[in-house]
Amino acid sequence: MEAVTFGVLGAATAWRGPHALALKGPRHRAVLARLILARRRVVPVARLVEDLWDAPPPRAVGAVRTFVGDLRRALEPDRPPRAPARLLVTEGPGYALRAEPDAVDAWRFEAAVAEADRMPAAQAPDRLRAALAEWRGPAYAEFGTEDWARGERSRLTELRLRAVERRAELLVELGRAAEAVPDLDAHLTEHPWREESWRLLALALYRTGRQAEALAVLRRARALLAERLGIDPGPRLRRLEAGILAQDPDLDPPGEPADAAARLWARATEAYDRTVAAGSRARLESTVGLLRSLAVTGGGGLEAAREYRMTAVQAAEETGDPELTARVIGAYDVPANWTRSDDPELAHSLVAAAERTLLALPEDPATDAARCRLLATVALESRGVRSPRGPRAAAEAERIARRLDDPALLAFALNGVFMQSCTRAGLAPRRDAVGAELVALGTRHGLVNYEVLGHLVRLQARSALADLTAADAHASAVERLAERHERPLVAVFTAWYTALRESATAGSRPGSYDRAEAAFRSAAARLEGAGMPGLERGLLPLALLGLRLAHGRPAEVDPRADWGPYRPWAEPFALLAEGRATEARRALRALAEPPPDLLYEALCCAEAALALALDDRAALTRTYERLLPASGELAGASSGLLTFGPVDGWLDAIRRALDA
Repeated sequence: MEAVTFGVLGAATAWRGPHALALKGPRHRAVLARLILARRRVVPVARLVEDLWDAPPPRAVGAVRTFVGDLRRALEPDRPPRAPARLLVTEGPGYALRAEPDAVDAWRFEAAVAEADRMPAAQAPDRLRAALAEWRGPAYAEFGTEDWARGERSRLTELRLRAVERRAELLVELGRAAEAVPDLDAHLTEHPWREESWRLLALALYRTGRQAEALAVLRRARALLAERLGIDPGPRLRRLEAGILAQDPDLDPPGEPADAAARLWARATEAYDRTVAAGSRARLESTVGLLRSLAVTGGGGLEAAREYRMTAVQAAEETGDPELTARVIGAYDVPANWTRSDDPELAHSLVAAAERTLLALPEDPATDAARCRLLATVALESRGVRSPRGPRAAAEAERIARRLDDPALLAFALNGVFMQSCTRAGLAPRRDAVGAELVALGTRHGLVNYEVLGHLVRLQARSALADLTAADAHASAVERLAERHERPLVAVFTAWYTALRESATAGSRPGSYDRAEAAFRSAAARLEGAGMPGLERGLLPLALLGLRLAHGRPAEVDPRADWGPYRPWAEPFALLAEGRATEARRALRALAEPPPDLLYEALCCAEAALALALDDRAALTRTYERLLPASGELAGASSGLLTFGPVDGWLDAIRRALDA
C-alpha cells in the first residue's frame, strides 16, 4: 500500500499516493494538524481538549478518542482489528503522529530551504522553487485564529517569505534578474511591507535595462510604506535609489560570476569570441545549439529561443547553401509534447523555409539525414493544422530515420509522428506506442530530452485510456528525470496531470469537486511566465468547463475570461445562459471541426453538451461520429491536463437524445 503523506501548507489534509483521504469534520482535521505541529512528540489528551474547545463539553475526552479512532481508520484502513496503530499511536497520556521526516509538506519545505543554503549558488534557486511549490495556501489555513497554531503559522510564513526573497537574490546575483521579476511582483502584491523585496525588484529591473521601471518601483515602495505604516524607506532602499539615479557601476551585474560553472561559461564564451571568426558559418550552427539548450531551461529561455530561431534560419538561407540551411533548421530538435503552436506565424515561416530547403537539397544519399530532419521539422511545426502535408512529412521522416538506423534521428522523427497523431479521436494507443519507443530510445542511447518526452507522451496516452496507475508511474519517472537533469518545464505538465487526476477520481466525496477546481487553478498559476502561450491561453476556463460538465453541473461559462482559441466553443454556452437560444444554435452550427490536437475529444464533448442542450440533431449526429472511435477513453485526458469525463457517458447521452 502506498505511504500516507500529510499537508499543512494550506488546508490540513492527508493523501495516499495522489488520493486525498476523507478526514470527516473540522475537529478531525484539527486533531491531525495539532499532532503534526507536535513533530512526532506526544500530545496529552488534556492538551488536545484545551486546544479544540474554548469551553470543553462534558464528554470532550471521549470525543477526542472518537476523532482519533476515525483518523486511524482513514490513515490505516487495512489494519486488522485490535492490531496496534503504526502511524497515529497511543503513548502515555496522549497521542503522537509518527510520520516520516519527508511525509509532511511543512517538514519537506524546511529541509529543502536548509539544503538550498548549503548548495552552490547556481543550483539553489531551483531547489528553493521546488520548496516553495509545496505551498497550497496559508500554513494551517483552517486554524488561523487558534492560539496553538499561531506561532507555527507565523514561523512558517516568515520562512516562506525569506525563501522567496533568497531565491530572487540568488537569481539577481547570478545574472538571471529577468527570472526574478515576475515572482517578486506577485510576492509584493501580497506583502507590500517587505522592504527587501522592493529593493530586489528594483535592482532586478535595473539589471535588465529597465531603469525607469526600477525607479517607479522605488517610488511606489516609498508611497506604500508611508501610507500603510507611516515610515520612510530604510537605508538600503534609499542607497539603491541614489545609486540608480547616479548610474553607479557597482549596481551593474557582476563581471566575474562567483559560481564555478558560471566562471567556466564566461571564459569559454570569451575564448569562442576570440577564436571563431565573426560571420562564420560555425557561428550560425553554434547559435542553434545554444537556442536548443535555452529552450529546455524554462520560460525565459524558451521565449528567447523562439525569438532568435527564425533569425538564424534567415541568415543561413542568405548564404545560398541549402545543406547549411538544412543543418541550421534541423539542429533545433527540441522535443515538444503540446500539439498547439506557441507562435503560429513563426511556425508557418519555419515550415516554408524547410520546404524551400527540401526542394533545393541535391538528390543524394549523403543528404538523407538532413532531409529527414527537415521533414520532421515540417511535421512538428505543422502541429494543430488540418492538412495532409503534416502527416505525410512525419511518415516520410520516420521511414528515412528507420532506414538510416540513427537513434537521435528516429527520436526526432517520432516527435513529428506524435504531433501528427491527433487527426481524429481514439488515437491514444498509437501515441502510447510512440511514447514507449521514445522512452526506450532515450534510455538506451542517453537521449535525456526524448526520454522525458516519451514519459510525458505516455502519461497523456495512459490518462486517455483511463489507466491512471500507469500514468502515475510515468509522472513519477518524468519528475525524477526533470530534477536530475534540470528540466523545470516538466513540473508544469505534472501539476496539470495532478489536477486531471483529482477531477477524474473526484466522484461524490465531500469537498472533492472543490479540491479538483483548486488543483486546476494552482496548475494554471504555474503556466504564468512558462513561455508557452499555445498551452496557456484558454486552458484554465476550458478545464473548469470540463470539470463542471463531467460532474453534471451547469456550464456557467464566463464570456469575460480569456478563452483564447477555445472561444468559439464557449460563446454558445454564454448565449444560451442569456436566453438567446436562436443565436446559440446559430453559433453551434457555425463551429468548425476541432483542430487536430490533444484537445480534440474535449472540444467534441463541449459541442455535444451544446447540442444536447439545444436538441440539435445534426450536431448530435456529427459529434457522435467524431467521438465514437474514442469509446472507452476519458474525453480530453489525451492532453494529460484535463478531462470532460468518460467518452462512453457522452455517447450514451447522445444516443438517448437521438432515439428520443
